[in-house]
Amino acid sequence: MYPALEKEIELYKKRTPRSQEAHAKAAKRVPLGVASNYRFYDPYPLFVAEGQGGHIRDLDGNDYIDHNLCYGALMAGHGHPAVIRAVEKQMKLGTLFGMCHGMELELADEICARFPVDMVRFNNSGNEATMFAIRLARAATGRMRIVKMEGGYHGGHDGVSVSVKPKSGQFGDAGNPTPVISSAGTLPATTEYTLVAPFNDLAAMERLFARHAGEIAGVILEPIMMNIGVCMPDEGYLQGLREITGRHGAMLIFDEVKTGAKLARGGACEYFGIRPDIVTLGKSIGGGFPLAAFAASTETMQQIAQQKMFHAGTYNTNPVVMAAGLAAFREVLTPACYEHINRLSAKLVSGYQQIIQKTGMNAYAVGACANGALMFYSKPVRNYRDWYDIDHEVWMHYWFGMVNRGVMAQPYWWDEQWTISVQHTDADIDHHLQVFAEIAPTLAAAQHERQAVPLHA
Repeated sequence: MYPALEKEIELYKKRTPRSQEAHAKAAKRVPLGVASNYRFYDPYPLFVAEGQGGHIRDLDGNDYIDHNLCYGALMAGHGHPAVIRAVEKQMKLGTLFGMCHGMELELADEICARFPVDMVRFNNSGNEATMFAIRLARAATGRMRIVKMEGGYHGGHDGVSVSVKPKSGQFGDAGNPTPVISSAGTLPATTEYTLVAPFNDLAAMERLFARHAGEIAGVILEPIMMNIGVCMPDEGYLQGLREITGRHGAMLIFDEVKTGAKLARGGACEYFGIRPDIVTLGKSIGGGFPLAAFAASTETMQQIAQQKMFHAGTYNTNPVVMAAGLAAFREVLTPACYEHINRLSAKLVSGYQQIIQKTGMNAYAVGACANGALMFYSKPVRNYRDWYDIDHEVWMHYWFGMVNRGVMAQPYWWDEQWTISVQHTDADIDHHLQVFAEIAPTLAAAQHERQAVPLHA
């Protein structure tokens, strides 16, 4: 660890002693001291006391402009008034029924009005939505194999716990990646049914379908790959996938858990002009509450309607959560909202680019509506292997440097991205850029001093 980074980490410790204390206590009862593995990082994770609008405060009272926003689940920002009103009203009427109440239809109508789908089923998390979307593809086609992208993340269930973050010694051929189990406890046979392709490579996808003719039920991917920062699809790539899957009778599954609310009113389907067979939604559609869904055509959803495929869940369509979702769709995810966020995004990305050029940093900034990232590369990343050799320490320097100056630029880990909420302001973006301009010269100097050597064993 180089001196400038060590200095930032020491400053972090001085500013957040109560988080350190809270984490030490939590680690005695909760593995890693956190509720989700992604929340753990050294020297210890920040503990939050409260959030309002586009800001959070930690246990020590430090204020941060929040672009973490619960890994992108809070495009509405913290405590959006419309969401709070809806939730408070519903809580007086009942918090959980496990029975029908009518809001299922209302929210399904909102989704079908925006996305090219006819029918919807609801879940509580993106993890559930992608799990059932894959089951639906298998039920509809009668086939068992699924294709996912190398480096793609779609939750923690077995079917997608393959090649999420494979190491260089496990890669296999660039055009034919080796499926690699991502977690202890995953069934070894998973790799027989979950195939792996490189993102932005149509020729590799054609070869997979040729090799497994008549066996592939579907292809699941994020239309913008967001497990490696922000990786945009090449022009024509998504259209090519649509043609290939259609020609081979396989389902194209858009995992829009991240992009569904934060890219456009109709998500990536609208943004790129593509009609997938199945869409999964989550995160920001709930306005801060645990809501997810998977949706498809009436014909495809007959697998559930005719009770051939089983889908259930005690907390599905929890009325409080559904009230929050309806408020989010009707009062938060509006045309004016997207106009506001796109303007702030353009300002932030442009500001980053100017600072990068001025300091000579080896990096670029990329944004797509609410999401964006600082990418420490000389040219745009097109796939997982392009992204793999990031300089972790320079990224850590960026993250701790921003946090120590009151800007949570993104969730911790270099594969994440920032989110802009409807409650962020021009003043927030101005301060964000001011802080980045302050630390950028040190980041550029660190890059130039460090040798360009492989960073992974």
